[in-house]
Amino acid sequence: MRHRLAAAVPVVLSLAFLGIVVWWALGQEPPELPRTQNDLLALVGALGFYTLATLLRAERWHLIVRRAAIAATRRDTYPLTTVGYMGNNVLPARSGDLLRAFLLAPVAGTRKREVLGTVVAERLLDALALGLVFATAALVLVRDAGVPQGRVVAAGAAAVVLLAVVALAGILWARRTGALERLRDALRPLAAPTRALPSPHGAALLVISLAVWTLEAAAYLGVARAVNLDLSPAEALYVMAVTNLFALVPAAPGYVGTFDAAVLFAVHRLGAPGSTAVTYLVLLRFVLFVPITLVGLLFLATRYGGWSQIRGARLGATPG
Repeated sequence: MRHRLAAAVPVVLSLAFLGIVVWWALGQEPPELPRTQNDLLALVGALGFYTLATLLRAERWHLIVRRAAIAATRRDTYPLTTVGYMGNNVLPARSGDLLRAFLLAPVAGTRKREVLGTVVAERLLDALALGLVFATAALVLVRDAGVPQGRVVAAGAAAVVLLAVVALAGILWARRTGALERLRDALRPLAAPTRALPSPHGAALLVISLAVWTLEAAAYLGVARAVNLDLSPAEALYVMAVTNLFALVPAAPGYVGTFDAAVLFAVHRLGAPGSTAVTYLVLLRFVLFVPITLVGLLFLATRYGGWSQIRGARLGATPG
């Protein structure tokens, strides 16, 4: 019963946010898609920046995997990066991260927990880099744009508090049921790649992570140019940071509702008209979600056995 309630929470949150987004969007003028050559070139540029960000993410994961002494080549880490993001877009509970571990472990001849530990290290780097970007954008770069920083910081703080409450509830439940010790034993292999981060190697990975988020912000900026939304580079960083902070809230696959609400909240605060904000959201969703999902599905089908391999791996089970 508890598992069903836990699984229902992200769906309920997504539906709530999505309902607010749809209600607001219906009150705006119909969106107008890019038509001019310059608009289309800006959209192509956004796709190019996001492609570069994805390649840099794949290289970062490969460096983490290699540091963990896992025998994997770029022929696997690069395609599996897209498979993982595809999984996050179409499966619940960010299962794409777990999917990467299940698919790489047999190829590399290692335990799934050890591979999953590299993904955990990657997510910690993302959290640190995104926090630095958010702090810079909210407190320095967009100060001249009149963004209400207090509300932005409050939204970020609320997300952190929510995550802390969920984590505390999980720890108390594990301690009460006696699962905490078993959990510690299971998580030890996950911690090895993370322990390597406080080092020059980890500092280099953090620089790569900052470059990843900068490239992603460039994609946000390119989409803005395609819909004639006047965003500065600093404001694009702000929109990207706020959107990814909202993504910390548990949600349905593809961050349905939470992502959409974050984008509309951020660009509307920057003065975007309603119709332009809706158009920006539609195209941004296309750039960030559709191509990488299709590429990930292609690699999954041609190299890793397709959906039958996922079912055989039993994603809901604890990785061995």
